[in-house]
Amino acid sequence: MVKALILIYIIWGYNWVVMKVSTAYFPPVLFVACRALMAAAVLLLVCAFRHRFWPERKYWPWIFLTGFSQIVMNNAAMQIGIVTLSAGLVAVLNYTMPVFMAILAHFFLGERLTKRKLFGIVLSMAGLCLLMNIHFDNHIGAMIIVLAGALGWAISGIILKLKLGGCDMITCTAWQMALGGLVLAVWAAASGQTAVIWNVTSVSALLYNVFLAGAAGFFLWNYILQHMEASKAGTAILVVPAIGVLSGILFLGETLTWNIALGMALILTGVVIIVRKHSSHILHR
Repeated sequence: MVKALILIYIIWGYNWVVMKVSTAYFPPVLFVACRALMAAAVLLLVCAFRHRFWPERKYWPWIFLTGFSQIVMNNAAMQIGIVTLSAGLVAVLNYTMPVFMAILAHFFLGERLTKRKLFGIVLSMAGLCLLMNIHFDNHIGAMIIVLAGALGWAISGIILKLKLGGCDMITCTAWQMALGGLVLAVWAAASGQTAVIWNVTSVSALLYNVFLAGAAGFFLWNYILQHMEASKAGTAILVVPAIGVLSGILFLGETLTWNIALGMALILTGVVIIVRKHSSHILHR
């Protein structure tokens, strides 16, 4: 489990820089469509080699729903948001997912919403309010889109825990990405988002997202989620938004004002409070 955590920290943490760079070359929906479909092709080859190409019939509706909520809602929201917002801010907003998951898990999985979790949720919401107040005039719409994507990610996690626990995770991830990618491709074509500037940078960004952030990253996330309590699964990725903020500053020259830093800190502190009990257990396994 520890190896999976470290890998996802590195892969998804640096990917915020890659995603930001890609906006200069790809329309956002087309980029995530290409990433999902190409990553699905890689994973489906692995499934064929393992003779586990098709999931059982009972899993198909839930694979489609998780493909829509995680691949379409979440991935498209991130890429659309990062066009106008900084990579670091989108990273932090996207990782409000554990807050939404803790709330949903209380109602759908019977995981208690304790006073500690409620306090963490309140802190995170305070941080969101601060960030939204800062960006109210220019980018509030983009922030809401990213938060809706975070909610989609949390919904996917709940469905996975309820309905897909017995499904092979590589097969599940492959078909999530394939079905979600098809929806995104139709969306991109219907909206006319098809113009791409091809060069070494754009190809490198796409390949990073296909093989690392896409195929490897989503398999690792589904594996982590399958092996721990849903409301605590955010433990595995808490370092990712911090790496996203740091990467944005180091590689993109993004600025970090004190009020934006305070808003991000409140959000991440709230998430840490929600998941802290489980985090120490995992890191000492």
